[in-house]
Amino acid sequence: MQKVISFPHMGNYCVPVEVLLKLVFPDHEIFPSPKITKKTLELGSKYSPDFVCVPFKYNLGNYIEALENGANVLIQAGGGCRYGYYAEIQELILRDLGYKFEFVKLIGGDLHPINLYKNCKRIGTTLSFKQFSYYLLLIIKMVNILDSIEAYVRENIGFAVNINSFNDLHREFLEELKKVRNFKGLYKMKNKYEKEIRKLEINKPSDCLKVGVVGELYTLMEPFSNYFIEKELAKNKIQVSRFITVTFLLFQKSRQMNKILNNAGKYLKYTIGADGTDSVEKSKALAERGYDGIIHVKPFGCIPEVNAMPMLMNISNDYKIPILYFSFDSQTSETGVKTRLEAFYDMLIMRKEKKA
Repeated sequence: MQKVISFPHMGNYCVPVEVLLKLVFPDHEIFPSPKITKKTLELGSKYSPDFVCVPFKYNLGNYIEALENGANVLIQAGGGCRYGYYAEIQELILRDLGYKFEFVKLIGGDLHPINLYKNCKRIGTTLSFKQFSYYLLLIIKMVNILDSIEAYVRENIGFAVNINSFNDLHREFLEELKKVRNFKGLYKMKNKYEKEIRKLEINKPSDCLKVGVVGELYTLMEPFSNYFIEKELAKNKIQVSRFITVTFLLFQKSRQMNKILNNAGKYLKYTIGADGTDSVEKSKALAERGYDGIIHVKPFGCIPEVNAMPMLMNISNDYKIPILYFSFDSQTSETGVKTRLEAFYDMLIMRKEKKA
């Protein structure tokens, strides 16, 4: 029986994940969950516990849509907070709904290359560990390039002379990324698009508005879950900066934790779990860099981010920097989010004019 392997969405990281799975399982079908829509959230919310955080609901909706489209192997990766315990609950819900599937849980220590390889062998890869390691390193570099390109887009797209130039090139970049199969092709593509994207004409004043976005990783990195906050900010000619990426979370954070805690200064003595420590440290860094405002996003009920909020308020008071707080759930109004963003923008403009 051919296996049809699927996984949930989180921003554009579905592209390198799909490439990795196709390389590791050439004899099986790889089927990313359908693009997230309101239906995805409605499905996930319908079968989820009421007070579970919204990433759980999005992922569950992704799984249901994938299973309905023929998937029979699901991959779940979680950890860092109570999300590390969600795999068992999601599996029970899906089995209670009558679905037949294999559920592969990648949590915490399971992300070590040897454990990843063991899981892939269990699913059915025929690759040697050496071949698997090559492809894993390829995807790690691919993620790093993706994060680098998207950071440049995020900070400059709002100032494009041709309004569609960044979106068109970014879309082309993602399509080309799907075709990469070796390091030679990856570096060739990297060099091409790093040059092309910097050729795009922008009209960016030196004193433009700058806003940093901090918070919980899923609601930061999956744009549908935050109603495309970054794009909404860019429409108002704002430079948007975000530091929470897969590159940071998987390959930098653990090595930098002492430095991160030290940089947080008087605002933190201990880590507060998941991304909460990063929210505090990054907010302080943004304030010290002279950013005009900060936006903090989290799922409703996210304890680490709730713990971070008093420190963020202290940073706001000490550095005189406004912070806008968003808490997302399945009931969050998109119109309400956009209205609050518009009001925040108007306030930032008035503050800047007052300082001039």
